[in-house]
Amino acid sequence: MATLITGAGLVGSSFAQHALKRGERLVFFDPQPRREFLRKKLGQADFVLVQKDVRDLPALIETMRAHRVETVVHTAGLIGGRVAESLYTGFQINVLGTINVAEAVRLAGVKRLVHISTFGVYDWRRDLSSPVTESFPRGGGGAYGNSKAAKELLLEACQQAYGFELIMLRPANVYGLGHFWSGSGGGEKMQALLVSGLKGETAKIPQEQTMDNEYIYAKDLGRAVDLAATAPLPAKTVFNAGSGKVTEFQEIVDLVKRLLPGLRVEIVPGKAPVSRAQHLDISQARQFLGWQPQFTMEAAFEDYIRDLKATL
Repeated sequence: MATLITGAGLVGSSFAQHALKRGERLVFFDPQPRREFLRKKLGQADFVLVQKDVRDLPALIETMRAHRVETVVHTAGLIGGRVAESLYTGFQINVLGTINVAEAVRLAGVKRLVHISTFGVYDWRRDLSSPVTESFPRGGGGAYGNSKAAKELLLEACQQAYGFELIMLRPANVYGLGHFWSGSGGGEKMQALLVSGLKGETAKIPQEQTMDNEYIYAKDLGRAVDLAATAPLPAKTVFNAGSGKVTEFQEIVDLVKRLLPGLRVEIVPGKAPVSRAQHLDISQARQFLGWQPQFTMEAAFEDYIRDLKATL
């Protein structure tokens, strides 16, 4: 048996680091995989790389059957503004791609589907007087958040009809060593700050990325995904995954400058930032997965810097 990972980016590779330690056979499914990136993250570990797109249903079915896939971790999709650049393409990849994954799971007899959603599914326009639980209303009106909410709703319908196990994770803004092809502005911002600090250069940060936000280090999230893929759980379960703290942009800059004094920062004028008013409630993940983040942001940055030094 094996685990199929759709998308060979930051989250998929961070999960893979944990899964490989327990001897799991892994199959990546990605139309434009960065092989060098995967080798940086996974070393000489043995894995299969299928260069196909989630919009290709026959390829998904064939891959799941050929490798006797028992678990699927679905990370593939566009993020943030990348969805809005072309709504048709964005919805094709995010929504149709997810429908295809669910159908392939059904036809291939896959036991469990772990879907990587986002805290962007929540309707952040509503009153936020307390930490956000998994029952908070979904659908914030934007292209990305609505596409992710649609994915969840469609997967819930498929799970109810077909009976496979469906575990959904809603992480905060993920950061860690990545390539950010899919469009994570927050993750790209963090990497720009650290790389510029290492090189003694100026990080040019878009104004819209200066918001107060909640973040989760990729290695913490990778462990949460691994637990979601392996722990005994009810057939349909949803978990938030965050740090439990909203962090101001200036706090991040100050922290990076303490670790890397050569950093300079230039804010590029543009869209006004939209800040998060509350953090995620992660008590469900703590109770049912035995998970909570192990890295403080400072410890995460120290670890991240070591990873960057090994690759730059």
